[in-house]
Amino acid sequence: VVPLEMNNQTDVTEFIFLGFSNHPNLQSLFFLVFLGQSCLHIPMYYFLSNLSFLDICYSSTTIPGLLVNFFQEKKTISYEGCLSQIFFFVTCAGTEGVLLAAMAYDRYVAICHPLQYPVFMSVKVCVCLVSGSWLCGLVNSMTHTVLATTLTLCGPNQISHFLCDIPFLLKLSCSDTSLNEFMLHVASATIGLSPCLFTAVSYILIISAILRIPSVQGRSKAFSTCASHLTVVVIFFGTANFNYDRPSVGYNLDMDILVSVLFCVGTPMFNPIIYSLRSKEIKGVLRKLANESLTLHILPNLNY
Repeated sequence: VVPLEMNNQTDVTEFIFLGFSNHPNLQSLFFLVFLGQSCLHIPMYYFLSNLSFLDICYSSTTIPGLLVNFFQEKKTISYEGCLSQIFFFVTCAGTEGVLLAAMAYDRYVAICHPLQYPVFMSVKVCVCLVSGSWLCGLVNSMTHTVLATTLTLCGPNQISHFLCDIPFLLKLSCSDTSLNEFMLHVASATIGLSPCLFTAVSYILIISAILRIPSVQGRSKAFSTCASHLTVVVIFFGTANFNYDRPSVGYNLDMDILVSVLFCVGTPMFNPIIYSLRSKEIKGVLRKLANESLTLHILPNLNY
């Protein structure tokens, strides 16, 4: 694509992804790795079921197109497709951050106020927390997507990444982006930083309460109830903050793509694995399935 002068305007109809163009020999390997990413199970708990559904939506916004592009010489996405990807991607990312903060509050109440837990975490409260998480994600996403439609895009129409996101469109715009950038800072503070700080404060109070438990067994049991969620929180907020809040000095494209892969692909894949390994109920189901498989497929062959 021949670059246009920044003062010339043109109608952009598609974008070209350059994210993995420097590693053509690894694209088949990446395809197999990402193809293996799938939702392993649906958790039985209310917050986890919403997190699981959110991860399915989250990974579906990026992985299908990424898999297809591995075997296409020209990796493109339409203008409408780019805006759609931005809408769903930002919705899921924002919702997950707020939902993880709600889950941190759930753990705080369970450990610090166990006797009041049925009151503080009633069905109505849980529904409000989950609904509020989705509402925050949707409002934030709609704001950025609508503002993105007002941008005047100039050539080149190349995105040095494997997905569409607001910062990449701002780099291609030859119109005023001050409002878009301002709303990005607002979103970073409200949808990004605030849930992260709330979660951190919740776990400071949780750890403080756990350390006051006299028995070692009691402390171990209390820590085990938070280990899965804390691991997911560190992975999600760690990669998200690295992606969106790090300084531009020393920017490295390959590192940015690697962290984005972990943020977009790894987080939805790790969540069910982490919670599965920490859940006694799920371990019981897996043992039952393994025993049934042994009974149905191995033992009958021993008769011969």
